[in-house]
Order: sequence, then structure tokens, then C-alpha cells
Amino acid sequence: MKIFSLLFASLLLMACALTAPLTQGTNTPTAERISSTGNVPTTTLVATSSLLPPVPGGSCGDGVCNGPENAQNCPADCSALPSPSERMGRGESNEYTVINPASGAALYVAVFYPDDWDGQGKLPAIVLVPGGNGDSSAFARPSPGGATVEIVNQAGYVAVLFDPDGRGRSGGTENYNGFIHQDGLAEVIRFAATLPGVDPANIGLVTYSYGITMGAGALARHPDLPVRFLIDWEGPANRNDTGGCDGAGLGHLGDVASCSDEAFWAEREASTFIGQIHVPYQRLQSQTDHVQPDSAHAILMVNNAVNGGVPWVRLNNELPNQTYDPAHPPAMLPDAVLDRQRDRLIVEYARELFAFP
Repeated sequence: MKIFSLLFASLLLMACALTAPLTQGTNTPTAERISSTGNVPTTTLVATSSLLPPVPGGSCGDGVCNGPENAQNCPADCSALPSPSERMGRGESNEYTVINPASGAALYVAVFYPDDWDGQGKLPAIVLVPGGNGDSSAFARPSPGGATVEIVNQAGYVAVLFDPDGRGRSGGTENYNGFIHQDGLAEVIRFAATLPGVDPANIGLVTYSYGITMGAGALARHPDLPVRFLIDWEGPANRNDTGGCDGAGLGHLGDVASCSDEAFWAEREASTFIGQIHVPYQRLQSQTDHVQPDSAHAILMVNNAVNGGVPWVRLNNELPNQTYDPAHPPAMLPDAVLDRQRDRLIVEYARELFAFP
């Protein structure tokens, strides 16, 4: 009878263990790799804000890296990463989601490595910011001169692409490059610095057109970001360019906000942010802008950067740290050069800036 009672108790305990609900996520990441073949992810990587407070509730040390834990406030749970050979395919897209701490939205991120990467070394990386209300697809789209990611990879750099809130494959809602979008970009940059194969001391930021508002805003508002430089291709300066507030009727935000909406524009004028960044700034401008009728916006951006104390500022191939008379601007790059060789010129500027001490 005693043996039967012990056997019955053992069976009862086993049944309880099998039927008990699973505890919350032994693997509940805030940034997750998505297999490029569509399979269920097998590796995960956390990307949460380094500005978050210490982990509440004493959960750090339980062996699970869940937000708000991150590598800064809980290295015991979050510092270990898989080796590059376990996760990174060379010459293909490695896809992730990264949580925007400002909105909670899951942002789509794609990482492209050079074909000749050995899977072990650390490479410089370039984070690409789309123009207008665009997404990452523009950078991977084939073109006669080669897709942007191909050109970046051919130069020996890792290309990091993302979709801002409300665009492409990301969640959330459109924010028109305001603070929410800027905070999302900041988190993508922090995430890029944790990737195997990426040298966290050599990350550049390249913005296209209206992407400068997101890029300059992120760098100005998050001065701790591990970014070496900012390259800006023909970015608009302020509401005159993007909201048509100068009477020209140009810009894609004219139907989004009125010119007198100061709260809206306080988050979305690159000419305000550019003088507050702390990294070298290279501006690319052709003689005929892709949207604007002249180059006044380029001169305003460069002048504000120099006058704001940015450590190194250059317009095209002019001497660095110069300001210009808007009424008598220097000759800009010939349209044929910048229009046909834009991305190759960008990586050449990046090579020069990465070499800065």
C-alpha cells in the first residue's frame, strides 16, 4: 500500500508539471532575426534603448533578456551574442525586427554583408535613411548602376536598412520624420552596433532627401549614438522646402500640417537640428536639385552647421568649414556626376570620413 501511495504521488506530480501553463517567454526578444527563406527564426538578438532605467522588479540575472533589460542595464542576461557564423549569411539579406522605444512599434531591419566577408572580421557599417515617406526597398532595388546596398557592400561596408514606423514592413503609424521616427532610427543605430561583424566604432549615417530631418534630429537628440559622420544627399532644410511655406508649393507635407503649426515643425526642420550634431557633416548637392528650384536649402544647412560648431563641415568638394553667401553660392556638382554616380560618390566620401582620426 505504501509503495502504491508513493507511485500515485509521483504520477500526480508529473501530470501537474505537464499540464501547468508555460511561464512567460524563455525566449521573448525585442529584436528578432527573420530567416531570409521565411523559416521560423532560430536566433534572437535584443535591441532596447540604452537610455532605459535600471531593470525594475529584480528580473536581471534570470538568464532571459527581455525588455526593459538590455546590454547596458543587464549585461548578465543580454551581453552574449551568437557568433557570426551562426547567424550571418554573406551576400544576402539578414532580416530583424527592432522595437522603437518611443512607440513600441516593431521596425523592420535588413542587414547586407559584403560577399567576401570572412564571417569573422569587424567591418565598418553604413545605416541608410530613406527619403520622402519612403522605406528600405529603394536601397535594394536593382538599377543600371547597381542597387545601393550592392555599391555599399562592394566598398567593403555592411549596409543596414530599415523601415520607419508606419512604412514598408514596420508596424506603427507614419510620423513624418518627427521625434518618434528619430527615436526609432536611434534604436536601429544602437542595434547595428551590436551586430556580429560590425565594428561599433565605425558606423556612418547616410540620409537621402527628407531623410536628413530624421538623421539630423536623431543625432542632435541622441548625442551618445555611436556614429562617426553624417552624409546628406540634397536634404531639404525646413518647412519652406517640405511644406511649401515659401509660396513655391513644393514639398510633400503641405497637406499634412499648416505652416503655422509650430509644434509640428519643431520636430521636423533639419536646419534647426544640424547645428546641434557632434560628428562631421558632408553635404552633397547637385546644380539642379531633385526637388527644390535652387540650392538655397543646401547653403542654409551648411551655414547652420558651421555656425553651430559642428566639428567638420563640407559642401561637396569645397574647402571644409566654410560659410557661403546665399546670394552668391559656389557652383554645385554637375548634374551628370551626382545623378549617375550618387551612391558611388557617397561611399567615396564615407571612405574618407572613416579614415578621420
